[in-house]
Parts: sequence; structure tokens; C-alpha cells
Amino acid sequence: MSSGILSIGQSALNAAQVGVATTGHNIANATTPGYSRQVVLQGAAPGQNAGFGYVGSGTQVASVTRVYNEFLGNQVLSAQTASSRLTTYSGQIAQIDNALADVNAGVSPALQDFFTGVQNASADPNSAAARQALLSSGEALASRFQGLSDRIGETLQNVNGKIGAAVTDINVAASQIANLNDAIEKAQAGGNLKANDLLDQRDQAVLDLSKQIKVSVVKQGESFNVFVGNGQPLVVGSKQTALVVTNSPGDPSHVSIASKTATGIVTQLDENSLPGGVLGGLFEFRKQTLDVAQNTLGRLATNLAATFNAQHALGQTQTGAPGGAFFNAGAPAVSPDARNTGTGTVTASIGNPAALTTSDYQLEYLAGSTPSYKLTRLSDGNVSTFNPAAAPPSTVSLDGVDIAIAGTPAAGDRFLIRPVANGAAGFSVAIRDKADIALGAPAVSSATTANSGSGTVSPVVVKSTALLPAGLSLTYSGTTLSGIPANLGVVVTDLATPPATRTYAPGATVTYNPGEQISIGGVSTVFGTAGATTLAPPISVPGPRATLAYDATNKTITGFPVPLNIIVTANGTSTTYAPGTPVPYTPGATLQFGGVSVAISGSPADGDTFKVGLNTNGQGDNRNALLLGKLQTANTLDNGTTTFQGAYSQLVSSVGNKAHELKATGLAAASLLEQSVAAQQSESGVNLDEEAANLLRYQQAYQAAGKLMQTASTLFDVLLTLGR
Repeated sequence: MSSGILSIGQSALNAAQVGVATTGHNIANATTPGYSRQVVLQGAAPGQNAGFGYVGSGTQVASVTRVYNEFLGNQVLSAQTASSRLTTYSGQIAQIDNALADVNAGVSPALQDFFTGVQNASADPNSAAARQALLSSGEALASRFQGLSDRIGETLQNVNGKIGAAVTDINVAASQIANLNDAIEKAQAGGNLKANDLLDQRDQAVLDLSKQIKVSVVKQGESFNVFVGNGQPLVVGSKQTALVVTNSPGDPSHVSIASKTATGIVTQLDENSLPGGVLGGLFEFRKQTLDVAQNTLGRLATNLAATFNAQHALGQTQTGAPGGAFFNAGAPAVSPDARNTGTGTVTASIGNPAALTTSDYQLEYLAGSTPSYKLTRLSDGNVSTFNPAAAPPSTVSLDGVDIAIAGTPAAGDRFLIRPVANGAAGFSVAIRDKADIALGAPAVSSATTANSGSGTVSPVVVKSTALLPAGLSLTYSGTTLSGIPANLGVVVTDLATPPATRTYAPGATVTYNPGEQISIGGVSTVFGTAGATTLAPPISVPGPRATLAYDATNKTITGFPVPLNIIVTANGTSTTYAPGTPVPYTPGATLQFGGVSVAISGSPADGDTFKVGLNTNGQGDNRNALLLGKLQTANTLDNGTTTFQGAYSQLVSSVGNKAHELKATGLAAASLLEQSVAAQQSESGVNLDEEAANLLRYQQAYQAAGKLMQTASTLFDVLLTLGR
């Protein structure tokens, strides 16, 4: 009997020792990341049949197990992924938000200063100081555009670097999980014993992985199969698929992610399939904010340069020369996909600055299909399809962008078109001499001093300089019209019913049939008559010089130069008159011909004349400066609905609102993560007060077991004494 009591005491002593060791292990790892509290599962040892009943034989330790709730663990993973994504996105967008709204770096103050310079130069067009100040304010504006563009570029490089760092962390965590899967399989093979610390380490590795990317776990045997994003396998058993950073095949300015198997097979992954965590936050920021900010800033720079240049070109410099480009802006960028196999080439140019959007576009060749090209606006997925012209290069226009296609693309070949991405980076002042600022107008109007009526003529408004100063002299051979300046676009309209229009880019060979209406640089005329086979030389178009006379009998205006069409606009309605046709007089109506327009008002007398001619003395002339100044408040963007300042304010507001939204949602996600961790730790975490109580309990059990063994020893001694 005493030996049975001794065995019972020994089992109790062993159980108490395991309890003390487990409690000590908990205390030692109270601050270890990912550690789950361990507990001793203890049960009674099988009793022994003593004839009169079963007598207990002590205790036994069934196992030492960790306290882990899978549901709470998954909650922490989900909350961690969401919090990391929002925190990353918020931290990145704050940099752009601060730069755009900074009065010392933003475009808005510089834009206001530039147009103030235009107004000051308009007030004193002969002032060298005012002209120089205008150039300086233009340089300051260009510096702001370039500075913000550089900041966006630096942020992009920073994002690319952080994507690489995130991929490194993902691979490290994946390697740990694969190795731990192997170790756990071996440790738990052939039994129900749990390798608690290895399980904790694997769970912590999965949690670390969830900080970088969205994670889903499927248990197979004792291993975790880990999938990231929207189902990309990362770890299967003890095998890992590595992620690698590559240059994006479609956009060389971006990096992308690919998977690489142990055999070296590399598969490009769509960034949209890798949401959540730091990586997802970086991809979202790059796509939804950084690229959009770059394009929005670039569109503003491109539109400002094109619009200001167009009006500046209609003016006259101090030396009497036509106005040239005031600003430069970066050209559209076209990137062929690195996987293209054909020889097709694509170029892009700006056709209508007012119609530009902030989107990029993807052009894809669909071999064997009708239509054979697909053009996708990437911002909203809108798809346009078309067939090219029979003979390349062919041109298609969308959203103010003219896209020219040449060569022979292969099926599936793609091209990324970024019309305005480089607009701000390439924005600069083209003029170097203050005398080259075209503040005056190249044409003037006046009422003849001998007039007897009260008629007046308005200052000339220049619409096109195609015929300035000397008009055009053209030649016609076969069906080809030549001699058109290479910088002027041409539109030819067959006036048959219904009319058919042909558009020619600047410098292109123009095919013309007599009797068709031709618009050269915006100036319309007709050469010859329909049905004729040739045109008699010389074929000339005079400059916009005329002496307009009032015919009181017929109440008409005559004297318009042949062969120019006349467009009369009165009360919002425009009417086109053939060359040489007397035009009914409507006081205040706009009379447009040869690229210029004037308005005659009042009551002219019969024979009163009004002259329109070249401006031979531009000193003190500020007419074009006034028109340049009006561009500040003109709706020049979004198809004529938004001003320069309005477009920039929308950018600042959009980024600022998104930054505020992310800050708020990020705080909410962080709070949810904190609550999830607290709920998990309340069950799985180590409570030092509880462990201290357990330590005291196991110490008392240990002492009691020792006392029991001492009692058994005493009983055994009694038996020995009786035997003597």
C-alpha cells in the first residue's frame, strides 16, 4: 500500500513540476510577439481494482497545449491588413497634399502672379520693366510646375522602392512559414502532441505577412497553405513561390510584381489582384492619387501652354513680328508594351486642349477582328473601337488627343498612351527676349476721316494669322494643292449633299477638287467651280486687308476681299456669305473674313468707308494683351467649363479630401485592430497576475505531493519495524 501511495505522490509531484515549468514558460514569454498562453491538461490516472472497488493511482499530464482561438486570430489578420493598407495610403498622400496646398510650392499663387504680370504689361505695353516682370513671373510659374512634377516623380520612385521592400518582407515571411510547416509536420508526426511554440511562430509569421498583403490560410494536415491577394498561392506545404519586383511591361515608370517558381517560371501579376496591407496601400496610392495628380497637373500645364500660345500667336511683337510660342509643355508619352512582337509604332499629339482628360489610355491591336483596334480610357474603362485608314499612318482622335498608328503590329500588341503625364515636367518659358512678347494685334481698323455718318468700327479681333501679313500663294497640280505653310492644318469639305469632310494634319499633302470649300488655318475659301478639272493660276488668297463701304440704298456692306468667305454673326446666329457678296448691314454684327473680325455700329452714311489692314506700328498696342489677360477667367478646360484656377483648386480639394478621409478611416481601422488584438490577448495572452497565482498553486501542490511521499516513507518504515 505504501508503494502505491508513493507512486501517487510521485505522479502528483511530476504534475506539479510540469505546472511550474509551464507557468514559468508563460512568464518568460509574456512579452514575446505572437506567444499564446500555455496550459497543462491534467487528468486522473486509471484506478486499480482492489476487490472492494477501484483505488486511485494518482494523476497524469495529458498534454501541454496553447490557448488559441482561430476565429479571433482571423479577426486580427483581417484588421491588420486593413489598418496597414490605410496607414500606408494615408502616409503617402499626406506628402502630396502638403506640397499641392503649400503657398511656397503650389501653382495657385504663381498662376495669380503670372496673370497679374499680364495685366501690368497690358497697362503699359511699351514698358521694358513690365515686360521683363511678365517673363519673370512666367519663369516662376514654370518653376512651380516643374517643382511639383519633380516632387511627384520623387514620390513615385519612393513608392517603387517601398514596393520592393514590401516584397522582400513578404518573401521572408513566406520562407518562415514554409520552414515552420516542415518543422511542425516532423514534430507532430505520429502523435497528437502539439509543438506549441512552433505553432505560435507560424501564426506570428502569418500575422507579419498580413501587414504586407491580404492573406488567406487553408489548413492541410499540419501545414498552412497560404494565399495572398485574390488567391495567388504563396506557400503550399513546405514549398514557397517567391514574389519578385519587375519593371512594368506596360509602363516603364512603374514597377510591378511577378511570381517566380522554384523552376524559374516568372508570371506577371495584376496589381489589382494584390490588395490589402502595405503593398495594397502603395498600389492604391500610386494608381488612384499619384498618377491622377501627375496627370491633372500635366493637363493644366498642357492646356495653359496651348491656350496661352494660341492667343499669343495671334498677336504682334514690339518688332512687328507675329507672336510665337510663349510656353513649352511636355509632349504626350507613348510606351509600347515590352511583350509586343510586331513592328507597329504609335505617336500622340494634342489636338484639342479643352477636351483633354486626366486619364491614360491603352491601345490594343485585335488581329482578325472588325474593328481591329481597341482604345481604352483607363480611368473609367470606357472602350472605343475603330478601323484604321487603308494606308498607314492612320489617325484616330479621342478626348482631344490625336493618335497616329504606323507599321505592322501583331495580335495583342498594346501601347500605353499618357497624353499629359509629362506636361508639367516639360513646362517652361519659350521666350527669352522681352521684345518678343506679342502684346499688340497685327491688324487694325479705322473709319475714314471723310465719312459723314455716325458709323463706327470696332478694333480688329484676330482669329487666325494664316493670311498674315501677305496672304497665301498656292499651286495646283493634278489634284494636289501645295504651298500651304507646314504649320497650318487643313480641312477640305465637299459641299455636295451630304457634305463630306477631309482633315489634313499640318505638313500633309492636300488633295483638292475645284469647288470644294477649304479651310486653311481656320480661314475658309473656295477655289474654282464644281466640275472643273483644274484651277487657273495664280491661286492666291489675299491677306485680311479691305476697304468696307456702306451702301445706303441696299443697306449692305461691300468691299470684302475675294475669294474669302464672310461670316456674319448677329444675335448669336452666324451666316456664311460667298466671296464678294454684299452683306446685309446689321448694326453691331460681327464681320469675319480672312482670319479677322470687326463690327460696324451706328448709322453710317451712303459711301462711308471703313478700313481694315496691317498694323505697321505696334508701339503702345495692348489689344492682344487684353485678350491674354481674359484667359485667366476663361473656361478653357473640361470642354469649356473650368478655369485654370478652378482646375488646380479641384486637384487640391480632391487630394485634400482623400487625405482627410484616409486619416479618419485609418484611425477607425487602427482602433478596430486594437480591439481585435485586445480580444485575442484576453484569451490567449499571458496575464502575469494569473500566472503568479498559478505558480503559488503549483508550489502548494508540489509541497503537498512531497508531504504525501514523506507519509508513504513513514508508513514503509512502520512496516519494516513490524517485520523485525
